[in-house]
Amino acid sequence: MKRTLWIVSGGAEAVPGIERARAMGLHVVVSDMNPSAPVFAVADDTVVANTYDVDETVAAASKYHKGTRPIDGIMCMAADVPLTVASVAAALNLPGIPVESARLAADKLAMKQAFARAGIPIPWYQAIASLDELRAAIAERGLPLVLKPVDGRGARGVLRLTGTTDVAWAFAHATSQSRSGGVMVEEYLAGPQISTEGLLVDGVGTTCGFIDRNYEHLETFAPYIVENGGEQPSALPLPAQRQIAGVAMDAGRAMGIVSGNVKGDMVWTERGPYVIEIAARLSGGWMSTDQIPLGTDVDLIGCSIRLALGEKVPAEDIRPRWHRGVAIRYFFPPPGRVAAIEGADAFSDVPWVHRLGFFVEPGEVVQPITDHTKRAGFVITTGATREEAVDRARSVVDAIRIRTT
Repeated sequence: MKRTLWIVSGGAEAVPGIERARAMGLHVVVSDMNPSAPVFAVADDTVVANTYDVDETVAAASKYHKGTRPIDGIMCMAADVPLTVASVAAALNLPGIPVESARLAADKLAMKQAFARAGIPIPWYQAIASLDELRAAIAERGLPLVLKPVDGRGARGVLRLTGTTDVAWAFAHATSQSRSGGVMVEEYLAGPQISTEGLLVDGVGTTCGFIDRNYEHLETFAPYIVENGGEQPSALPLPAQRQIAGVAMDAGRAMGIVSGNVKGDMVWTERGPYVIEIAARLSGGWMSTDQIPLGTDVDLIGCSIRLALGEKVPAEDIRPRWHRGVAIRYFFPPPGRVAAIEGADAFSDVPWVHRLGFFVEPGEVVQPITDHTKRAGFVITTGATREEAVDRARSVVDAIRIRTT
């Protein structure tokens, strides 16, 4: 009988991962609350269950494990649900990170506290329970600062506070985007921001993904902090990259992860590398499925699947074998109802356009840009160099028009 892999997440970004798992000869089960989830079309079995509801997914997986076929491994792809995954793994005695590690990954305040105890370099931070506390923190620390929900996803409710920000509105907005109602404030660190990604295997960390993040629209979308893609290879010197990758893996160990995914949101400052947060999962944004393999020739999805099944993954399978130019950029049309998407057909057969997609269709509404979920589409391009890949991505964004009314 084929080994069975349960994947908690049914969005479009998980499709390449499911296809990779099936190519590895696995029986793939996908759970998602959406009965029309894009991944359901390529999975062997499907289960309707809320990915964020730990108890519901544990019950569904236990029922399938006992009554349908044994589950050999569980993971998520392009979904921020490590607590759900770890809880199912614990309930069924499957490989995975400790539940407590997953709890830290889901709570940015608890995560920062764990990093502080371990001596991991992090920005100054403070829990904020009231508007008065926020005003007092601003008076003491000065501006700019970053206000965020302690349990947010996709940059929802993340705000850069400056002298022009309405503090009362900011506190209400950030609080409204938190499921628990908890928010925190932290130092705003100036400097290049980097996404790292790799694996800890028996405590040994190997980083394969190292992507410079692009925030060229920081002032345009202020006070919201919205990323406009990224590019590789990094422009930072190799010694800086090694320091950043090392600190990210140290942070993963500080969370109690021995074997698992470590995705770092990092900043390079005059004082060295700092950790914003660590995600104990594979990244979204087509980073783990497309960008890292294109730029490094590392089969990160395949390595992560093997780890989820309890296999030992050699470090050489995770190390980059090349560094090629790859860039991703997003579309930000004016808010309104989409009348037409023009110019996309011109890039359907262009070899350096790896992937071009849209999150809206004619007739749907483009919302004002407040977080990453409001972006209207994306393009991933390749090039002989980083600069060529970036120029190509920009040319696609400039050539395609999403007309709104």
